[in-house]
Amino acid sequence: MTMKSQISSALSDFFFEYETPRQVLVRNRRVGVVCRLIQLGVLAYIIGWVFIYEKGYQSSDTAVSSVFSKMKGVGYTNVNGAERVWDVADYVFPPQGDSSFVVMTNYIITEGQKMGTCPELQGKANCTKDADCEGGSFKRTGHGQLTGVCVPANKTCEVLAWCPVENDHNIPDPPLLMSAENYTLFIKNSVTFPLFQVTRSNLVEGIDSSYIRKCLHDPEKAPLCPIFKLGDIVKLSGFNFETIAKEGGAIGIVVDWTCNLDVDIKHCKPKYNFHGLYGNPGETDKARASVGYNFRYAKHYLDGSVQKRTLLKVFGIRIDIIVQSLARKFDIIPTLTAIGSGVGIFGVATVVCDLVLLYLLPKREFYKNMKFKYTDTQAQVSSTIAYELRT
Repeated sequence: MTMKSQISSALSDFFFEYETPRQVLVRNRRVGVVCRLIQLGVLAYIIGWVFIYEKGYQSSDTAVSSVFSKMKGVGYTNVNGAERVWDVADYVFPPQGDSSFVVMTNYIITEGQKMGTCPELQGKANCTKDADCEGGSFKRTGHGQLTGVCVPANKTCEVLAWCPVENDHNIPDPPLLMSAENYTLFIKNSVTFPLFQVTRSNLVEGIDSSYIRKCLHDPEKAPLCPIFKLGDIVKLSGFNFETIAKEGGAIGIVVDWTCNLDVDIKHCKPKYNFHGLYGNPGETDKARASVGYNFRYAKHYLDGSVQKRTLLKVFGIRIDIIVQSLARKFDIIPTLTAIGSGVGIFGVATVVCDLVLLYLLPKREFYKNMKFKYTDTQAQVSSTIAYELRT
């Protein structure tokens, strides 16, 4: 044959011939049962796990979210005959109404502080003589700069600081603002799923102004109401209100948007969950190195020409509003990918059954001869020579 005819024959064979693998039908009950069980397991995995549980036929997207919050309620205290009413401007920090804020439930107040020299608090810089107080130095946990003078009456070093210095050894118990249990929190949240161009708000269908004015969130009776009683939030998070109100703590409110966009959009609704973020409610306070949540802030003012301030050490409940989201919708590409991977996994049954046939069963040599066709190189050469002689 010429080179041209050889090339033409090769191209013809390539384009117009189809090769299929040779199959051997094996009648063996044990191998047949193993094969079907494996195929059934693969099928259950594809349908049950990939498609039903993992929603492999859908594409997913997370949301871009915004949160607005507003506290309402009035508190009352009477400390040493000094009555005071506390409103939102006094007990919420910061006042902007974002997704993380603190509600004051207890406090230690030091009024009329002014810059000057005064004895340090007991336990901060104890002394018996002036030599024990190094002038110009600072104690890490102290209130000011040491002047080098020891105050014999107090047996503490004199400091240049805001005087009188704060004494926070005794935390009010019960908490001064136990009325905070009845404060209410309003949460307004909107989410947008960019991939699907869907925007939703937690003020879903049926949540109008008249409903909001009278509703209060309840996991069973009013799960979509966006108004929460602070005492209920603490209880649902697993804490005791009086315990957390005394020294403070942190609670997370999770707004969960898990939506299946293959159904009507009205079914895309939020679910609210509550978690104690700081500490374990089951632990005792003595088991922890640092207890509660607190911070300080000061209100400065002028008394004549003297600058003074009122210092408050605030103990409160920190609220963190956390939005988690996942939206899914049917997509042909992940569907075909899941089906293709499932079909490929079906090949595991063939591999396992071949291993059983060829290496484990007593008649493995018989099955090998049936599955594979062997060629003898010397016999092939002799056959070729005999054919050439005849021609």
